[in-house]
Amino acid sequence: MQTTSKPDFREPSLLQAAAPLIALIITLAASVYLFGEDSSYGPNQIALWVAGGIAVMIGFYNRYSWPDMEEGIKEGISVALGAMLIILAVGSLIGTWLLSGTVPTMIYYGLELLNPNLFYAATALICGIVALSIGSSWTTAATIGVALMGVAAGMELSPVITAGAVVSGAYFGDKMSPLSDTTNLAPAVGGSELFEHIRYMVYTAGPAFLIALALFLILGLNADATTSLVELERMQLELQNTYNIGWEMLVPLAILLYLAATGKPALPTVFFGALIGGLWAVLFQGDLITNIAGGDASAVASLKVVWLALSDGVVIETGADQLDSLLSGGGMSSMLNTIWLILSAMTFGAVMEKLGLLERLIRGVLGMVKSTGSLIAATLFTCFGANVLTADQYMAIVIPGRMYREEYMRRGLDPRVLSRTLEDSGTLTSALIPWNTCGAFMMGVLAVSPLEYAPFAFFNWITPLIALIYGYTGFRILRLAPQEKPAT
Repeated sequence: MQTTSKPDFREPSLLQAAAPLIALIITLAASVYLFGEDSSYGPNQIALWVAGGIAVMIGFYNRYSWPDMEEGIKEGISVALGAMLIILAVGSLIGTWLLSGTVPTMIYYGLELLNPNLFYAATALICGIVALSIGSSWTTAATIGVALMGVAAGMELSPVITAGAVVSGAYFGDKMSPLSDTTNLAPAVGGSELFEHIRYMVYTAGPAFLIALALFLILGLNADATTSLVELERMQLELQNTYNIGWEMLVPLAILLYLAATGKPALPTVFFGALIGGLWAVLFQGDLITNIAGGDASAVASLKVVWLALSDGVVIETGADQLDSLLSGGGMSSMLNTIWLILSAMTFGAVMEKLGLLERLIRGVLGMVKSTGSLIAATLFTCFGANVLTADQYMAIVIPGRMYREEYMRRGLDPRVLSRTLEDSGTLTSALIPWNTCGAFMMGVLAVSPLEYAPFAFFNWITPLIALIYGYTGFRILRLAPQEKPAT
């Protein structure tokens, strides 16, 4: 009988596994130093390609063929295709919702209702409630989050702190919602039950969110909200002069939230929301569309304006520069740089996984694990590292979960300990990394780099710290009953 021999690949050394990561850290640091806030618009992508090229050279040395590596890249990119399509749809959503008056209406009422001193805490709380209801941090940030960024601009509050509050609230709600994909993925990988997993996460997520709210409250009370009531009223008047403002403009938002809350797929839901926004623009913002079309009030001209809003966004001219920059943007084309960043990052991560370099790094970490605390610490840091290297939160949950699950069982730890730890870092740290799909998405919709808002995304980094403290103190660390432990 003829047998097919397995290719004789060399086992990568720890130094080989670390080399692309070291190269990535150096090139990214150089990118930020040389280009500053513009580093995410091309230089970071090149850094990822350079580091990926070093990984490919190591692959050749270890007897991998280019077709092997190319196939791995294709598989890695395919993991993020769904996310990239959603990102494009969100670009269209923002474009038509700016045109339809949906986002301007949310800004208008936000200026009327929100107190500047309570704004940061209220932002985190509002985003948390919405994300908990619909199970999506992305949808929350792209809708309520965008509007709250506009309210912050109107009150002359910090956009960086506001972005941190949006991300904190959106990820708290997403993490605690049974409708969230990552909240379902973590217990599936870790071997626990969904609702038990959610209840167990309360012990880390609950205190972290309360601390985050307290910090946002302190920042708000000490904020220099210099905008006077007259200025806020002037901005509201300019919004009214440009748009038809009314509660009926929030119907597209209500439809989107309903579809998301009832479990409809994200991509068609978001794009349908964008189309509804275009319809609402035609129905309620006829004068604005006519002005954008250069005075042409025909149906064809209206169709062209809406079409361009979906593809290239809108440019609104109110006469106030601050308001114009706030109300202009969106469109699929606005997300192309984000797609470029994700493609580059997924290429790098896919090569690292295909060549066994990522697994070799994790094996090296596992060799240093001695106690329960160090095992949880290793899991947290591995999830963060996977977010950096693979640029995808799903990979940052699946890979460490798959590699550590047996070790948790061997040590008699309840599966909920692993599933909670995977979410405490794999889900939450993804939004803090500029080239991760989540960080790139947040930068795309909030127009603030993760490098800027990360210090203020309190919930996202306090939660892993609490998990680390629990690991070393043994607090709320569940163990299996003797009869449940695996045989040795």
